[in-house]
Amino acid sequence: MMDLLYLYIFILAAFVGYEVISRVPVILHTPLMSGSNFIHGVVVVGSMWALVHAETPLQLILGFLAVLLGAANASGGYVVTERMLAMFAAKGDAKASKGAAA
Repeated sequence: MMDLLYLYIFILAAFVGYEVISRVPVILHTPLMSGSNFIHGVVVVGSMWALVHAETPLQLILGFLAVLLGAANASGGYVVTERMLAMFAAKGDAKASKGAAA
């Protein structure tokens, strides 16, 4: 019974996430991503909690996928934010920040 509930929640979350993101205009996607990076961290922590408390193979697979996709989403959000901020940096600041990052 609990396996079906976890599967239902996973599918529902994937569907709702796709619908919400697909309706965001392209011009707003990057600022919204940079503003919501902390939410990705909460998702990763929640998915790790679910993975630790998993009891069946289906729960383990879903928990692992949640951790993997949440971590990819969080790291991708930070990469996009860094690139976005680099576009708005002054010429001298952009060179200095690239040298410090390398």
